[in-house]
Amino acid sequence: MTWSEIGAGKYAMLTTYKKDGSPIGSPVWLAPQDGRIVVAANGDSWKIKRIRRNPNVTLQLCNARGTTTRGDVVDGHAEIIDTAETRQVRALIRQKYGIVGALVAWAGKLRGPDNTVGISITPAAPRA
Repeated sequence: MTWSEIGAGKYAMLTTYKKDGSPIGSPVWLAPQDGRIVVAANGDSWKIKRIRRNPNVTLQLCNARGTTTRGDVVDGHAEIIDTAETRQVRALIRQKYGIVGALVAWAGKLRGPDNTVGISITPAAPRA
């Protein structure tokens, strides 16, 4: 599975790691951008807290329920990005997912103040 195939997928299982090293997977929407994969998440979510502590992540194609569908797991390095870039991430995701993406963004606004955080994921260095 190549990085570009993951970026072109509809859903990916984003796996982050707890303090004890246990993996926790979450299905996410994603979009490719300049050789990286970008994701948007709630700033209070556990995945954001885990990424701040340990930026090592994996991605694998999955369905909306998080059942992995095909392809290899790819290693990545995640970084929480600033507010301006987060706006770009949200726009890319709305563009990729069309009306459904727009509806989800609108529904998110109903929850209250926007607390969306962008995540930039780059390919990890190959394992030795």
